[in-house]
Amino acid sequence: MGRVTALASADLWYHYGRTRHASDRTVPDTFRWAWGQDCGPGPDVLGDLSGLCVADLGAGAARHAAHLAVHHRPARVVALDASPAQHTMATDLYGHLAPRLQLVRSDVVEHLQAAPGTYDVLYSVFGAVDFTEPRHLLPAAASALRRGGRLVFSTLAHYLSGAPAQPDVEHADIPAKTPDGEPATMRRWVLQEHVWAKLLDEAGFTRISGDLLPAGQGPRAADTLLLTACRGPLP
Repeated sequence: MGRVTALASADLWYHYGRTRHASDRTVPDTFRWAWGQDCGPGPDVLGDLSGLCVADLGAGAARHAAHLAVHHRPARVVALDASPAQHTMATDLYGHLAPRLQLVRSDVVEHLQAAPGTYDVLYSVFGAVDFTEPRHLLPAAASALRRGGRLVFSTLAHYLSGAPAQPDVEHADIPAKTPDGEPATMRRWVLQEHVWAKLLDEAGFTRISGDLLPAGQGPRAADTLLLTACRGPLP
């Protein structure tokens, strides 16, 4: 645990996505919620985004956000990520899509807490919801949504090793690398559906539902849990 703390300021996402960044600079035609990105539902799960304010929580290189900005007519899509490297890649790839696409480097919880009632839709595709303490993130997400706003996120239904998801709010330490290649770990929350549902309810969400998306093909195939919830009425 001390090593995680010592490396907390390192950009553990520095190496992620660099190969694709060099070879694929297009705006994707669509995206999938499933882990393998090869099956299951697409962005239509978010509903009609015309004229709405949307945020991608843990957007990485902002490929999903760019797709929505180009193909789904939102008023604005904010792609949030705390990683300097990911933000730099996103700016290089899709900075030209401003102002409809806004690329914001920020801690997701801090951004949401500073933006009460701002968003109509929040979503995460194996993004910040997976890697942020949910007892902090989910209440912040609820506060940043307008009344009736929606949160949609996909997360692992079990560990990539095949081990079952956690029956309580516990994280796992997974391997990562610092920018200079040193081994490190980061926290990931892989929780059972009923645990997510309880956390969402405690954060003030209603109309909570979950769908299990079966794994596709491939050596690291995994089932996906797709969860949707709405911000409840104001007190």
